Amino acid sequence: MRSLTTLLMSLLLATVAWAQKADPTFDAVKSVGLAFQKGAVVLTVPAGAHLKASFMEVVKKGGPGTLKAGPLPATDAKDEIGDGIWHGTVRIPLRGEGLTGTVKLEVTYQPCTEGEGGVCFPPTSRVLEVKASEIPGGASAAAAPEKPAISPVEKTEPQVAVAAAPVPVPAPAPAPAPKHEGLLWSLLLVFLAGMGASLTPCVYPMIPITMAIVGAKGSGKARGFALSAVLVLGMAVTYTTLGVLAARSGAAFGAFAQKPAFLIPVSLLFAAFALSLFGAFEIALPQGLALKLQGDGSRKGFGGAFLMGLVLGPLSAPCVGPVIGAVLVGIAQQGDVFMGGLQLFVFALGMGVLFLAVGTFSAALPKSGDWLTRFKQGMGLVVLGFAAWNVRLVVPDWANFAMWTVVMLAGAAVFGAFEAASGLVGQLRKGFALLLLSLALLLGVRTVEAYLKVDLLPKGGAAVAAQDEHAGWMEQDLEGALAKAKAEKKVVLVDIYADWCAQCKELDEKTWPDAALKQWIAANAVPIRIDTDARRKDLATKLQIRSYPTVLLLDADGRELRRILGFQKPETMRAWLEGKS
Repeated sequence: MRSLTTLLMSLLLATVAWAQKADPTFDAVKSVGLAFQKGAVVLTVPAGAHLKASFMEVVKKGGPGTLKAGPLPATDAKDEIGDGIWHGTVRIPLRGEGLTGTVKLEVTYQPCTEGEGGVCFPPTSRVLEVKASEIPGGASAAAAPEKPAISPVEKTEPQVAVAAAPVPVPAPAPAPAPKHEGLLWSLLLVFLAGMGASLTPCVYPMIPITMAIVGAKGSGKARGFALSAVLVLGMAVTYTTLGVLAARSGAAFGAFAQKPAFLIPVSLLFAAFALSLFGAFEIALPQGLALKLQGDGSRKGFGGAFLMGLVLGPLSAPCVGPVIGAVLVGIAQQGDVFMGGLQLFVFALGMGVLFLAVGTFSAALPKSGDWLTRFKQGMGLVVLGFAAWNVRLVVPDWANFAMWTVVMLAGAAVFGAFEAASGLVGQLRKGFALLLLSLALLLGVRTVEAYLKVDLLPKGGAAVAAQDEHAGWMEQDLEGALAKAKAEKKVVLVDIYADWCAQCKELDEKTWPDAALKQWIAANAVPIRIDTDARRKDLATKLQIRSYPTVLLLDADGRELRRILGFQKPETMRAWLEGKS
């Protein structure tokens, strides 16, 4: 029995190891099923592969009418660089207007394989032809009546399929409707953000004034609660509408929101919001518009309360804008209409807690003062941190260090590093501020090191490993590497990568730092890293690069000796370099 158990366990482990290896026959076109099912474009990848959300897009190629794609379903996992990914089947619902005849859809996606040997393929575009009458809302008035759109979870057979795709849409149910995992935690955070927004200087001082205008204060608990609830409902309508509009843009906006062209301007905008919250300048509505929205103080009753709730959104924009802006970006990237509306509805409820308390109990709020100013500055610090975090993957290391240096310096100032402190709370706050100041100084030194490529401070073991993973490697200059290899009578080891490639990052973190690999490379090769996707596109065709990462071994004349694709474990890479595999 023990021998049998051992045999079974060995077979199980071997099966798992085999399953984790990427399929070397995977093709970015042939292995990805592409079809049209009633109302939706359906993409299918086999087990051991996934599709990245960042590059998913469906657009109409020519012809009359307009096409709306999305919202994209929620992703089911994240890759090594934090991008959302889908496994199995992805359904993208379509809706058209004024379409006629045959509609050509250009579907762009990016597939990656997983496990050892896993690669990421460049974004791939394919054309899918669909009859206008089969797209919900797509047929013009003269065309045949359109067929109704199906539920994202309804199981159907494909109506139109791309002939080149041998992987059919599987019989099991397609990708389920977006899963709202962690729903309670997500809504709780949004609710707390709403409560925090009600404490900002743009909202907090207005609470007793607003409740007096609508007649809630001093009108009895029952009527006060009812008027307050109607006012909060008006606020909820405004914010829920924003949430739905943001989510409806998800198909186009969600993909675009992953790119530097969007991330950098958004981060600059949030940095400006943070400066406003720090008191550098004020963002306010024009005085005439603000007075018009506030009215003449005669808006009593339930209608007046609802109307005041509707206009509280624009009035509170100077302080609530940075908070709600962060929520809206997340909603648009997710593209889930239900969650978009629900999150902003819950945000409004959180913002309305104090309104309900004052209107019901005619409570006297604590007076504004230093605590409110510090709270506002604290929110500015959070917004500034979000601005830095938002672009962490699209800026160089020195810029990352520089941004977090600024965040830490701002935090030190907010918590009073440069102020006198009294009492236990004041001393604790100043101690935390001094800690942030120390971190700012260290990050400032790291900024200089990363920019000038010098060592000013000693590195710990982990830091040395992270920094030295490509120590001694040339960058982008293949011609220079070949000349050096010829002079030193070595081969050229070429690591082909792309910034969006998760497997490339995995190779950097788990393979190249290996000590034995470094020793072999130092003795036998001139190593070089080349980004053929963005920086050396001229070499992509010359070196026949079809997926990332690709590792090449060239002789000193540039002739290819051999290549290996995808992420490889250190031992596999060593055997390949030594010609043993």
